[in-house]
Amino acid sequence: MPVAYQPVWDDGSWTAFPPLQGPITTGTCVIGLGGTGLTVIEELLARGEAVVGLDAADVAAGAAGRNGGFLLAGTYDFYHDAVRKHGRDRALAIYQATLVEMQRIADAAPGTVRFVGSRRIAADDWEIGDCKAQMEAMQADGLACEWYDAADGVGLTFATDGAFNPLARCRVLAQKAVRGGAQLFSRSPATAVQGTRVETAQGTVHCDRVIVAIDGRLELLLPELIGRVRTARLQMLATAPTTEISVPAPMYYREGHEYWQQLPDGSIAIGGFRDQGGPSEWTCDATPTDTVQQLLESFVRTHLGVHAPITHRWAASAGYTESGLPVVEQVREGVWALGGYSGTGNVMGAVCGRAVVAAALDGDVAPVRVLLGEHWLPEVPAVTAPSLS
Repeated sequence: MPVAYQPVWDDGSWTAFPPLQGPITTGTCVIGLGGTGLTVIEELLARGEAVVGLDAADVAAGAAGRNGGFLLAGTYDFYHDAVRKHGRDRALAIYQATLVEMQRIADAAPGTVRFVGSRRIAADDWEIGDCKAQMEAMQADGLACEWYDAADGVGLTFATDGAFNPLARCRVLAQKAVRGGAQLFSRSPATAVQGTRVETAQGTVHCDRVIVAIDGRLELLLPELIGRVRTARLQMLATAPTTEISVPAPMYYREGHEYWQQLPDGSIAIGGFRDQGGPSEWTCDATPTDTVQQLLESFVRTHLGVHAPITHRWAASAGYTESGLPVVEQVREGVWALGGYSGTGNVMGAVCGRAVVAAALDGDVAPVRVLLGEHWLPEVPAVTAPSLS
């Protein structure tokens, strides 16, 4: 029988951090121990900042450790669409920033990343034309993109993209953070958030500032973002190792609605069909459903031609925005929010994490403006003196 709700990435070897007990004082409290939150902690430690990190469940227990394991450059939109929506300069700057970040991710968590490229496969004639438009825009700006035509489909290949184990990456970052002096706590959901105080069921963090980095369910913790960020359920499954097909790089199909890769052991991990699951997929419930799981399994059997047993079924919650650009801002005095990556949090979340630390601690808003444009004018607090460890 498939492992219910457990992602294929989880080898069962991790020991969770203890919950927060009692009061604690620090410089910055980071809520969320996924890839974004752990990148924030990495940046804070590099500045000599005292840090406490909290997670409602455990390290990468949300979308950060339950996604498809793709490292893709750029925004939620394909590059030519991003140019149309956000302007060429910003689209190109974001793409270049994510290329740099992918290498940083690989360097920070050695052994978890494989730079094998990625492929966009067209589902119909219209999408073939859209792929040609994307290739033209990317090649005009010097970005790696080539036409792809093989037995498994027609579309594009992107040599600079990659695949990785998202859960292993976050666990490496968490262990490094603890060695660097951060205090991390699992099973400690925040019940109240202020700029100088975070309450949990059993403890309190007194701090100079709070950075909330949770993506899915962000609007529940910070109601100011209701209407701007909306949580969706993303579902996946995995097969036993197989030699029925060979998938050398992450693949995405039907404008990215379906996506799959073959892991080093031969397993196929695939997600998708959120759009065919109906309105009920806009939910904070991360429980897999029969409707979407059946669609995924049928695709594996008929489209991919894989008949290996299904070994894992799982889902995750991810935040989406209308623009496809993330939320990176100070929503209350001393409280910064990160999220709404629209399914691109592996790389974009890390870029946003570094940007928010530069804004919150250094008063440097340039990295955020790369993401959100020149009209982004937040109230940036004055840089505070270093806190006591």
